[in-house]
Amino acid sequence: MQPSYRVVRRVTEDPDSERKRLIEGLTATRPSLSPKYFYDELGCALYGAICQLPEYYPTRIERSIFETHRDAIAQTAGENKQFVDLGAGDCRKAQDWFPFVLPRRYLAVDIAGPEIESALARLSIEVPDMELLGVEMDFSASLDLNDLLTNDAATFFYPGSSIGNFAPAEALAFLLRIFALCATRPGSGLLIGVDAKKPVPTLVAAYDDALGVTAAFNRNVLLHLNRRFGFDFDLNGFCHRGLYNEAEGRIEMHLESLREQVVSLGAGHHRSFRVGERIHTENSYKYTATEFADLLAKAGFSDVSRWTDRDEQFNVFYAR
Repeated sequence: MQPSYRVVRRVTEDPDSERKRLIEGLTATRPSLSPKYFYDELGCALYGAICQLPEYYPTRIERSIFETHRDAIAQTAGENKQFVDLGAGDCRKAQDWFPFVLPRRYLAVDIAGPEIESALARLSIEVPDMELLGVEMDFSASLDLNDLLTNDAATFFYPGSSIGNFAPAEALAFLLRIFALCATRPGSGLLIGVDAKKPVPTLVAAYDDALGVTAAFNRNVLLHLNRRFGFDFDLNGFCHRGLYNEAEGRIEMHLESLREQVVSLGAGHHRSFRVGERIHTENSYKYTATEFADLLAKAGFSDVSRWTDRDEQFNVFYAR
């Protein structure tokens, strides 16, 4: 029996260019990695485990906002639209909305192709009458979906405060790309979850949990690079650091070298690390409600609704 879904692979960078960009980042004066390299198969599983941790409040509070305000959000977003799930993962967050917004078709967009393939295989059984399309894409670089969308209205869904991985200027550019897709499809909008600023101990604990799951998630990026690109990082040579940069309004994740070491990056490239030197692996920017509403306005959205929890620790916006 043929699966009732399809997956489109839309990779915008060739392997040689990707390797070159990766090596440039690792050999820079302040080495860094794109957080997209977290999400191999093991990384996806570890992220799922992070979302279950007591310290990791974003998933829990966002879910509570969705549950408390589900009907009002659904009424604002509207029914029978295309539902575009950005960073779909296992697709379960989006699936929770299906009975309320009754999407006519579902697009799961994620850089982790095998995970959306698996999720759509499951959904094809659970919602057999819905058109299902997976798009393997690094949407932080491109949001080229015009030919995959119909001209009908769409709801773009971006939960989990993943927008925080973008620097504010990058976040604005990303929101502009979403607005452009909405503008050519009247009735479209963006449903997005955004983490709020809060006491530093709460923020740091969420990204440096007692069980060490976030540390494993962070260090797994080195395992992924070794396997995919032939590097020779020693996982025992690096530890996880999660900290809050108050001046920038963001959580930062780093991998800190525990000793003097030299890492081979292939093709004659090497990187020497001093004790205490760090590889910057992720940012997670936090926004007040006003700051993010202003960002949406700059992107062109003129009608914005907001829902939050009792303590205003997290915000959900619908913008059109």
